[in-house]
Amino acid sequence: MTETYKLYAIKYGTHDPRPQSQNFMQPPDPHDAPYPIDYFVWACVSENRTVVIDTGFNEKSGCGRGRTMFRCPVGSLKLVGVDPAEVTDVVITHMHYDHGGNFDKFPKATFHIQDREMAYITGRYMRYPVLRSSFDVDDVCLLLRELYKDRVEFHDGDTELFPGLTLHHVGGHTQGMQFVRAWTERGWVVLASDAMHLFANWRHKNPFPTVLHIGDMLEGHRKVARLADSPDHVVPGHDPLVMEMYPAPNDDLAGIVARVDVAPSKPTPA
Repeated sequence: MTETYKLYAIKYGTHDPRPQSQNFMQPPDPHDAPYPIDYFVWACVSENRTVVIDTGFNEKSGCGRGRTMFRCPVGSLKLVGVDPAEVTDVVITHMHYDHGGNFDKFPKATFHIQDREMAYITGRYMRYPVLRSSFDVDDVCLLLRELYKDRVEFHDGDTELFPGLTLHHVGGHTQGMQFVRAWTERGWVVLASDAMHLFANWRHKNPFPTVLHIGDMLEGHRKVARLADSPDHVVPGHDPLVMEMYPAPNDDLAGIVARVDVAPSKPTPA
């Protein structure tokens, strides 16, 4: 039986100031105007199940790259009533440093990842600094240790993880990039992660420049849109607009947590 999920976006960090040239292959403004991005972890909560999406960066990894960390991404799950110590399933959309850290903070979890992502982060492409620079080798080693503890589950392409929660491979950003689609009271919502960093990447067909395969990334945008019930059911992985468009669970969490299973307060940007 399909379950209905509440979806929480929890902001734990930002990169500001940041030039727009770091967000687009073809910067729309020749003056390279500022264009910050935010960092989130995501919680999908049904009556019977909680699934966490991505695990964020740790202070050493994030701050060492000039990112601002407001709070521990894993600890911040408690803001929406999720105890990391009790979480049994974590989806890793891909293993870049801001999505695949902190595995040790989920003592009971199984980590769900695409076959192709594990092959990518341990294979021949990691010989090239331009491709491995977005990964933290300590995170990769920790994932391998979790594998040897029987705590990693592999997926080959699209699959139903649980009733009402599906995984979809797109590649592009990394070889094993995947996103999550969840059934909610307003229909199918896609949590795109880095299959679609910003609304503007999608709307202007101007992809994010950290990419393994540009064509797969652009096709991934189309797949995200196709599997969502409407453009207003697409939630990108790093857009600060998420906090502006969706309501907080309460006033105390405004600007920190957004409920993206409910309708946005304004339409998806054109």
